[in-house]
Amino acid sequence: MDGSLILFNILNPPVLFFFLGMLAVFFKSDLEIPQPLPKLFSLYLLMAIGFKGGYELAESGINNQIALTLIASVVMACIVPIYSFFILKIKLDSANAAAIAAAYGSISAVTFITASSFLEKLHISYGGHMVAALALMESPAIVVGLILVRVFKEKNGEEEAFSWSKVLHEAFLNGSVFLLVGSVIIGMLTGEKGWEKLEPFTQEIFYGALTFFLLDMGLVAAKRIRELGKTGSFLIGFAVFIPVINAMVGILIAKVLGFEQGNALLFAVLCASASYIAVPAAMRMTVPEANPSLYVSMALALTFPFNIIIGIPLYLEMIKIIGCGV
Repeated sequence: MDGSLILFNILNPPVLFFFLGMLAVFFKSDLEIPQPLPKLFSLYLLMAIGFKGGYELAESGINNQIALTLIASVVMACIVPIYSFFILKIKLDSANAAAIAAAYGSISAVTFITASSFLEKLHISYGGHMVAALALMESPAIVVGLILVRVFKEKNGEEEAFSWSKVLHEAFLNGSVFLLVGSVIIGMLTGEKGWEKLEPFTQEIFYGALTFFLLDMGLVAAKRIRELGKTGSFLIGFAVFIPVINAMVGILIAKVLGFEQGNALLFAVLCASASYIAVPAAMRMTVPEANPSLYVSMALALTFPFNIIIGIPLYLEMIKIIGCGV
């Protein structure tokens, strides 16, 4: 692997600020981001990337390649939780295995945004339809995870009340999914005129907001690292190796479907990332017996930093070796 790609990625300012946040915790600094702001940054990033993706999708239109990409995205969001669940069942009960599997079947929008930033710095183009893939991949994993809980849950003598309406509402209408999908649709409807009006807001301050958000993510991730001792070596290994396996599957699909390099990387990143926002919110509500310190700390303190530091350049190198986009 070309080490210069890892160095190039690490020297990206938002990634360096992620490290700064971690160092602040390790050195016991009192640095913190006031709590309403991280939520605002998160909403802004989702809105900006969704709106840009919708605009680009409107410009390019929907063709067979885009349709295949979106179908492949949904399929991966359904398959990854299933095989992840059976791997995790080796050591865990059904509730915890399903919650973690759902997290790894879903996606991290910030990892996707960091990867798109990486591509832009390398001047590698990618399609706006990949944002639509991002939007489609968040919810199916939640539904599959909850189905796995229902099918394999150990019986305790009482059948608990279960509302599919609540499950589906949480999966498809949680705030991040709703805003992202809505932004894509608005970007498509308003097209070039809408883009011209919002470009200063969605483009000029985008990297500043991403930098502040990753600074906060560094603070949160470093605090979560302390909880990883409870997970054991099996789950720590899972949190590092399953993203690489998922990325390899995604890259092979990208090769078969003829993705260009930039789209192949973003698809691999979507397959490799893990949700630490939408899935935990859904699982806390519907699978309260699952331990949040497992699926949140694994996704946020291990998989997220692994992907933004090593994973993104590693997956690009794998894409070059396999010959995607050639």
